[in-house]
Amino acid sequence: MFAGILDEVRRISPLVHCITNYVTVNDCANVLLACGASPVMADDEREAEEIVSISSALVINIGTLNERTIPSMFKAGKKANELGLPVILDPVGAGASSLRTATAMELMKEINFAVIRGNISEITAIAGGESRTRGVDASDPGLMDGDLPGEAIRRIMDLREKTGAVITVTGQKDLVVGEKNVYTVSNGCPMMSKVSGTGCMLSAVTGAFCAAFPSDRALAAASAAAMFGAAGELAFEKLTGSGGGTSSYRSYIIDEVSGMTAGKMRGAAKIEIR
Repeated sequence: MFAGILDEVRRISPLVHCITNYVTVNDCANVLLACGASPVMADDEREAEEIVSISSALVINIGTLNERTIPSMFKAGKKANELGLPVILDPVGAGASSLRTATAMELMKEINFAVIRGNISEITAIAGGESRTRGVDASDPGLMDGDLPGEAIRRIMDLREKTGAVITVTGQKDLVVGEKNVYTVSNGCPMMSKVSGTGCMLSAVTGAFCAAFPSDRALAAASAAAMFGAAGELAFEKLTGSGGGTSSYRSYIIDEVSGMTAGKMRGAAKIEIR
């Protein structure tokens, strides 16, 4: 079932509207193409609603917030809600500044999100807890390992209840918390954290998977995390043989997403239902 969602993405090629940050916009567009979706990267307020109206999903990423794009996020998000489209929030760097945290909180207040995806520092910040975000990284080592402390788990569950969204927390192990099921995804590679934009790319892919499988967005989000993590593992194997560095690794990840099949995914996915 997990792997079948990838086939569905490629069958319908959903148009995913991304209002994302300018650091990783090209990578997000390319990874969407690689997984079989179609990207549109439009962030002008004057066309936000129009672009959403022809899209299958919306991804809002706050990595490079500014006064021009914030209104676009609200307009696009509300229009997507009106049309019943899945909206993904990536609260990049929430907790690092009052602007980021306040904007993420206001977005959650005014827009219904299908999935909120972030690292544990970002999720803790928007859930109302203390967070030690450094830049866009999860900076608390105690929150980055596979077994999150009970207080962190409680805040994640509270955030899911408060927003109604699926919560995807990425780290050494990814945790995907839905209304009915909680998934642990153990795919991935530590080197993925050394490449700027891997989280942004996963959020974009999550949008495509939710568009392709709207009936169970937690399953779609877990499948996206497993597929992307498996691509990271395969890319690292290729990198080890080539002697390349982080730039090559980024390209190899996108290559492996492009070459991913349902069969490969079935063999590589490490998903548990908790």
